[in-house]
Amino acid sequence: MTRHVDDTIAGDMGRRAALSLLLALGASPALAGAENNYPNRYIRMILPFPPGGGVDTLARILASQLKMQLGQQIIIDNRPGADGNVATMLAAKAPPDGYALLLGFNTELCVNPALYPDFSVNVEKAFEPITLLAESAFILVVNPSLPVQSVKDLIAYAKAHPGKLNFSSGGIGSPLHLAAALFAADEGLNIVHLPFKGGAPAVLAVLNGEAQMVFASPPSSLAQIRAGKLRALAVTGLKRSKFLPDLPTMNESGLPGFDVTSWQGMLAPAGTPKPIINMLRDNLLTAIATSDVQKSMEHEGLTPLTSTPEELAQRITTETATWATAIKKMGLKPR
Repeated sequence: MTRHVDDTIAGDMGRRAALSLLLALGASPALAGAENNYPNRYIRMILPFPPGGGVDTLARILASQLKMQLGQQIIIDNRPGADGNVATMLAAKAPPDGYALLLGFNTELCVNPALYPDFSVNVEKAFEPITLLAESAFILVVNPSLPVQSVKDLIAYAKAHPGKLNFSSGGIGSPLHLAAALFAADEGLNIVHLPFKGGAPAVLAVLNGEAQMVFASPPSSLAQIRAGKLRALAVTGLKRSKFLPDLPTMNESGLPGFDVTSWQGMLAPAGTPKPIINMLRDNLLTAIATSDVQKSMEHEGLTPLTSTPEELAQRITTETATWATAIKKMGLKPR
């Protein structure tokens, strides 16, 4: 359901809610007075992606909704580089006052700590989680010229032709790479990695036969799947995709527990006051529920996903440990 609120009313509502929460938590009058003014200037949302991608689109539609609700401009600060580490470091060093947020993704938050052991940011200590925002599973697709119709067929073919199959990805350590590397490690496959600069070029490589398989995002592959130019074998989440409901999961295809999804969450620098965290979460949940954001997520192949700060913190802890074990097993190294 869409909620239309003008800037002035939204700002007043947000500030009254923050004041009530501060008083309920027993905050001092001075602190309550200072935080009751939040936000009184623009908020910077830091992204580890360049402009134009799916998550950048999500961030901009969220920013538009939050501007209406909070009565302040939300500035998108794109800081790509080092597989997300540039944005992580920048956000971790920002003042903990609620005016700098990180729209992080699970590769950056949970994979990079193991992939880049010398990276100086301890994600679990450097940030206050706010809420999960969205998630998306990947689709294992192959070039139709490959004589396989299922994941079982693909495994058998790869074992019969070691080193002859190429898989493309959006780069070393990218979600597409991790999904394929985990698949290969679990099944003992000798398949060759061809890294590209992004998911779209990785899918194009399969379309033109340069690679034979890729774990693709829905937006980059659905049109080609429906046109018969790519053959879909399975989805990587534990639930079937709403975009391809007849397609089995990897779990259903004989890989028990295989679950590789991409998710995004909002975080603030450690030490950001709890009332501000709660206020931001409430407004993010309202924004996610609007039809504009829902339609944007649908277009980008994302499923809305919200949480408490504690649930997001636990997810980061759990997945960080899981990927540390997996990366060691796969022998992955940063480029």
